Amino acid sequence: MELRHLRYFCVVAEELNLTCAAERLHMSQPPLSRQIKQLEKEVGAELFERGSRGLRLTTTGQFFRQHAIQILEKVDATLDATRRMARSKRVMFGIGFVPSVFYGQLPLLVRDLRQKDNVELSLAELTTVQQIQALKAGRIDLGFGRLKIDDPDVEQEVLFDEPVLAALPAGHPLEGTTPTLEQLARYPLILFPAKPRPSMADTMLGLFRRQGLKVEVVQEANELQTALGLVASEIGISLVPEQVRRVQRDGISYVYLADRSITAPVICSRRRGEPPSPVMQAATAILEVLVENRRSGRYP
Repeated sequence: MELRHLRYFCVVAEELNLTCAAERLHMSQPPLSRQIKQLEKEVGAELFERGSRGLRLTTTGQFFRQHAIQILEKVDATLDATRRMARSKRVMFGIGFVPSVFYGQLPLLVRDLRQKDNVELSLAELTTVQQIQALKAGRIDLGFGRLKIDDPDVEQEVLFDEPVLAALPAGHPLEGTTPTLEQLARYPLILFPAKPRPSMADTMLGLFRRQGLKVEVVQEANELQTALGLVASEIGISLVPEQVRRVQRDGISYVYLADRSITAPVICSRRRGEPPSPVMQAATAILEVLVENRRSGRYP
């Protein structure tokens, strides 16, 4: 399947008339009709219903159109960014991150890299699993996540471990205390992210399981902010890394756990064996300072 097939399809899907679509595409109708039929054959499904009143998208066609538009928009955006980068002689550098690390040192890294004249930064919110895939595909150059994942093509470094806190609704019975996991297990739990898995959600569940505790997972959320909103709505409690306490949100109280050995790592992922570019060297130097500040207590 070629991109032109997707473009042809999207125009026909918009016009629902082969003659009008052919005029927009500056081609004659018979070749366009053949291209659409070839596309349907490759997809393995009819994308249009053909009747006396013209064309109608099938249910499959509607689904295919949504994704075809997204693909073409992504391609166009990539081409535009590539052309801008070529004109400006800037180096593209991609960073993937899980939301919970963006409340700590990562914004400082981004700020410092953006001040470099030759760097075009691309940021992507990705789970750790997605970061590994993006690194291997070359879509990002650095990833910041929470999970250790064994992959021969990726190397990971634990930058530091941070305490896990309980996020509670304001006025909760455990507010102002340092609860144990046994105490927390008595209350409904909100997990994030819901998918894809494995994720930090599995790590948090594992804390309870290792102590033989059963928990009621009342809700799973894909976004950290959604999970915090559910906590503020008194749906349940959640376990979050310490950096998240920087989120000043009404209706939420953060408390440290009794067991301070319960921590969440901040893990940096890179492609294994790749010679560091000048931008990567600069990013590594900035990270070393930020991590040292964190470990020495100069930055919470």
